[in-house]
Amino acid sequence: MEYVYAAMLLHSAGKGIDDKAISSVLKAAGVEADGSRVKALVASLGSVDIDEAMATAVAAPVASAAPSAASSGATSEVAPAQEEAAEEAEEEAGGFEGLGSLFG
Repeated sequence: MEYVYAAMLLHSAGKGIDDKAISSVLKAAGVEADGSRVKALVASLGSVDIDEAMATAVAAPVASAAPSAASSGATSEVAPAQEEAAEEAEEEAGGFEGLGSLFG
């Protein structure tokens, strides 16, 4: 993760993302950089629009959090309705049990 953070830091500072820059950021953070991982990251970021990727990554958790909040609200609304239906069913059943006792 530190490697990606280093690349994001360089990008937000307007600096070029290359092997030397990422290794320098990692070294400044006290991380011993693995040269092959740095090269792989630089190569993989070559074809990525970092601004778009960061905007998409930031928006995705918010979008996924909204349905869960809505569903939890819906669940709390459904529970009272289910309780009311259960109470009505008990009341109705109680009325029929009384009639059943009339017929033995």
